[in-house]
Amino acid sequence: MTKVTKLHVSSAVMTHPVRLVQAQHLAARLRLDGLAVDPDPQGPPSALRTALVAWSTAAPGASHHLVVQDDVDAPAELLEIVTRTAARFPDEALVFYTNWHARNGAAARLAALAGASWVRAVPDEFTPSLGVCLPSRTAAAFRAYADGSVERHDDELLSVFFRGRGRMSLLAVPNVVEHIGTSSINGHAAQGIRRAACPTSAADAEPLLTRGRVLEEPGWIPYMRYGEGYVRLVGQEQDTDGGRGHHRWRDALPATGIEEEAVLDALAHLPDDLAAGVARTFGREFAEELWVHCLLLGCQAARAAHGLGPAPDDSPPEMLDRMRRSAVATVGPAGLPPERRPEAGPDEVRTMAAFAWAAIRAGERLPAPRPGA
Repeated sequence: MTKVTKLHVSSAVMTHPVRLVQAQHLAARLRLDGLAVDPDPQGPPSALRTALVAWSTAAPGASHHLVVQDDVDAPAELLEIVTRTAARFPDEALVFYTNWHARNGAAARLAALAGASWVRAVPDEFTPSLGVCLPSRTAAAFRAYADGSVERHDDELLSVFFRGRGRMSLLAVPNVVEHIGTSSINGHAAQGIRRAACPTSAADAEPLLTRGRVLEEPGWIPYMRYGEGYVRLVGQEQDTDGGRGHHRWRDALPATGIEEEAVLDALAHLPDDLAAGVARTFGREFAEELWVHCLLLGCQAARAAHGLGPAPDDSPPEMLDRMRRSAVATVGPAGLPPERRPEAGPDEVRTMAAFAWAAIRAGERLPAPRPGA
């Protein structure tokens, strides 16, 4: 391998011929180095096939390589932000987008509420691969690892690769990469609208990512999928199914140390006006699931914040507040079933966000989890 003499981030947009023009515009606007086109566009859909081309385009002498997918939006400052964060974390795999309804998206949302700008990815889920920067040595190792694999999802294989190395990626909590559209060449269209968990402007993201705190271990993580609340438990990746199963919140409560009576009491006292506003469009059952989810989110975020310690002296509090509001604004639409997400217009999103904040504040007041849970 060519010797790396200084920090330099090379870059590529991975694309398919049907999106070639879109990818060309993206690369030009973001001043990225070039395109990595699917080498077998008529073959079976495979994101990994194109990803391997993209990761092979690292420039000679580059210390890091950034790969973004063609169906994203990002600020013109993306490359500068990536370069500065790579300088801060030179040996880490850095991820700049998290899916709003996935476990890693939920981890980012929890970290945002706790006041962290980075969070370690969970080991039992795919690595969000819409915008990823790897050290060049890591990129080369991943290419060697993935060569000949029958897996077609690069995001799944990235997680397997990181797990094998004993260190998952770092997720940027303020997302500067956003997914656009609902189509999917790789078969994910059924997931509907897929947005970032915490969309953030470049002006806020840059100081947060270069100076903000890191949440290494978020603990158990509440998340929603298809209108129902779940909890990702600590050590779940050691389950016989590799941790890919889903634990409903009521079943998971004993492992969190939170008494079910406390949750049910809070559920009995949810704010009627806001609950009615959510239920009017999405039903009472969804409103109650969203309430419990955000109640647990508030409880666990308060615990995580305590473990983080004090913020740096130059931490921008107003930016942290905007990051938290952004994360909470996505929790309602992300929790809906895919077919219902288009119904979440601006008014519905505001109502769900106000409802979510009420639940988060109530969660912060829940009795402390049992010691040792």
